[in-house]
Amino acid sequence: MADYFTHFSCILDVGTHENAVRALHLYTALSDHNAGEDPPENGFQLSIQPEHRGSELWMHDDGNGDPAHVIKFVLRCAKQFSLTGLSGMQWANSCSRPRIDGFAGGAHVLDLATGETVDWINTGGWLSTVLEGGDPYA
Repeated sequence: MADYFTHFSCILDVGTHENAVRALHLYTALSDHNAGEDPPENGFQLSIQPEHRGSELWMHDDGNGDPAHVIKFVLRCAKQFSLTGLSGMQWANSCSRPRIDGFAGGAHVLDLATGETVDWINTGGWLSTVLEGGDPYA
């Protein structure tokens, strides 16, 4: 039996150390909500990065994570702290054993001011669609 994993690591600058501390409380609320799901959804780990005034949040998987939860959290932070500019993350999907279509990845870019997606890509299924003569962007 194969195990499937999603790995990622990204940074979000929330402007100030005070905002970073407040973001930890938002993260705790999101984690508590996710724990109540049946089954609990994969989340992510969060820590404050002191190298940059303590205003950067490091978000990463803990063996397996869910990029959608990171995106939801980033959008909450953007709204809460009136963030602007772009933020993005990329991820890798991997498998514990060699499997056809067991490996993929993707990336997602957000406009923090509007909360809109600027662009995204997910390579899961992309290769087989192209090889079958389909348009992966349709």
